[in-house]
Parts: sequence; C-alpha cells; structure tokens
Amino acid sequence: MGLGNKILTLRKKENITQEELAEKLNVTRQTISKWELEETAPDIKQAKELAHIFKVSLDELVDNDVKDLLIDKVSNTEKLAGMIIKIMKVGGIILFTLFIIDIIIFLSFAVWNIIDKNSPKEKEISYVLEADKVFHI
Repeated sequence: MGLGNKILTLRKKENITQEELAEKLNVTRQTISKWELEETAPDIKQAKELAHIFKVSLDELVDNDVKDLLIDKVSNTEKLAGMIIKIMKVGGIILFTLFIIDIIIFLSFAVWNIIDKNSPKEKEISYVLEADKVFHI
C-alpha cells in the first residue's frame, strides 16, 4: 500500500476530513488530496506529524516492514548463537580430552618415578650378589 493510500485509510479510520487534517498540519486541503492521490508526498517533518496524529510509527505510516527485518536479525542471532554453542561444545570436548591426557601423562611419570626409585636398589643388590658370587668362586 502506498503512502497516499495509507494516509487516506488512517484518516478515514480516525473519521477526520481532509480539511480537518489539513488544519492540524498547517497545509491546504488540496495538499492532503494530492498526498492521498499520490501526486505528491509529505516531507519528513509532515510525515512525522501525520504519524503522531494517527498514533502510528513512521515505519507503519510508510509501510516499512520492520517486523520482517527484526525477525531476520533475531534469526541470524539465533544461528550465530547456535554455532558458538557448537564451537564451545567441541572446544570443551577437546579441552577435556587434553586434560585427561595430561592426567595420564602425569600419572605415568609418577608411577615411572616410583618404579625408577626402586629399580636402582634392586640393581645394586643384584650387583652385590653377583660380586659375592664372583668372590666366592
């Protein structure tokens, strides 16, 4: 719907004559007629005043479909949030896996150190025993 038709529709809905609307806007009745016939259009200041008189937003007055724009933006935001959540899940799994690997490596070194601390004593004893055998022969 064009701006002129929108003005006509809103004016009739409010039960206002062209002359009454013209008075409120400080323009002539012919100006209102030309707007409604879409021969001319109100300037931004007049459009703002029209929106105020008809209790609509400028977007509604000029049929600027903000709802679709908002829906698109919300939809894009939801998609982005979904992607971020997936990335965080994958990152969390990777970090958890690295954490488990670190624990395994730490425990392996700890066990290795315990075994390694016991190993030299066994080796020393075996050398002593072998040395004893050598001296007894």
